[in-house]
Amino acid sequence: MRRLFLFLTLAAVVAAVSGAAVISTPVEIDVKMPSISGDPGRGAYLARMSGCIACHTNGEEGGAPLAGGLALRTDFGTFYSPNLTSDKKTGIGDWSVEDFAKAVRHGISPEGKPYYPAFPYPFYSRFSDQDIADLWAAFQTVPAVDEPSREHDLGLPFNIRDGLKIWRTAFLDEGPFEPNPEKSDRWNRGKFIVEGPAHCGACHTPRNFAGARQVELAFHGADGLPDGGKSPPITAEALRKKGWTAKRLTYALRTGVLPDGDAFGGSMGEVVRDGTRFLQQEDLDAIAAYLLNED
Repeated sequence: MRRLFLFLTLAAVVAAVSGAAVISTPVEIDVKMPSISGDPGRGAYLARMSGCIACHTNGEEGGAPLAGGLALRTDFGTFYSPNLTSDKKTGIGDWSVEDFAKAVRHGISPEGKPYYPAFPYPFYSRFSDQDIADLWAAFQTVPAVDEPSREHDLGLPFNIRDGLKIWRTAFLDEGPFEPNPEKSDRWNRGKFIVEGPAHCGACHTPRNFAGARQVELAFHGADGLPDGGKSPPITAEALRKKGWTAKRLTYALRTGVLPDGDAFGGSMGEVVRDGTRFLQQEDLDAIAAYLLNED
């Protein structure tokens, strides 16, 4: 018993020291963007695909586009989306393209602080340099709005932002897009959209005690979504059992209307309203091909 007590005590001390070391270590990610021109039109399209407008516009309270303030209520507390307009004091107007790339693809602020994973940067890590340049060009056109970002309403220990360094070490899943050479261009385009900017797995994959996605159960649906919502499974098998076809799926993503005549509700309704209804038909076809695994 004495040896067990000593072992557990030693293990606790080691864990505490290791955790403190991780927290005190700065997140050093050196981002260098090539000198390439961005296309603001393509960037605006990617922003729609990525849900930027939906998450960073507080429409219910009459907020300006991308000025932030939208509440995201979770089991960890309430997060508020930040101001992404070109305002130099309250938005991202004084950022560089490298700052932008570091934030979007790696979840690190210009000051070197980690962002909470309520911001789906692990999915955005799939963006290429050209994608980032296009998005940056688009955000430069957003009118400045002097609207300070609201502080997140989180309790202990979740309000200790540096604690996210431990979370990143244990759970972060990021990396560039890797196409499957055995699949068609359409299927791979769908894979990029679904697993990248559209971040479908953020809502349709269950999460563990720490809020990290259980990647082995990708697209199997999830409970405990923000504001108490839940999502259905969207694996190919589950979709087919529900009678979904490629045409029905693309039509629903375009209009919000389900095969039975009902309509998407809750957060999925917002996804269609602010995102997927703006997508080109070939991208909707690609999403359907990937989700239904139809090459």
